[in-house]
Amino acid sequence: MRTSPEIDVFPDNAKVWEVQEKAKHPDEFPEASEHIDALFGNGSLFHRTHGFYIDGVDENTATLPAGWQTRAVVRRVDVGGRMVTAVAPCPEDIIVSKLARLNEKDKSFIEAYHSGRPLDASLIEERIRLSDFEPAIADRAFAYIRNLTKTGGGGRHGSGGHLP
Repeated sequence: MRTSPEIDVFPDNAKVWEVQEKAKHPDEFPEASEHIDALFGNGSLFHRTHGFYIDGVDENTATLPAGWQTRAVVRRVDVGGRMVTAVAPCPEDIIVSKLARLNEKDKSFIEAYHSGRPLDASLIEERIRLSDFEPAIADRAFAYIRNLTKTGGGGRHGSGGHLP
């Protein structure tokens, strides 16, 4: 979980940048996330130089529970004379966002987190209820987290399998 070379970035000024770029290049459809990927993404010169890459994301990438901003860790960092604000959702909110998609990479992340720091199923379930999940996705998330926390170790590693 801690060895991922990927950092997701969503610049606060993404929409402003996109409007400005569209004004300069009317025939193009600039997306800040794609621009970030091109400059700093997987396989880029930045990635080869620094050993990690930046994945540009947008406001639709993660499905976070209502109120996540109040639980997030916020840090202002001076980067070459320019102040950058880093916002990291709390771990439980990140887990819920991964439950929304629940692909193999998400399951691995959730299970690794749970192995190191057991999840509180009731807290995760509360956060699922605060999310805008479709009923079938919410049911799948509830079932997965209940199975994971019931077995104590990890869906696929500790109990012989995870829910589909």
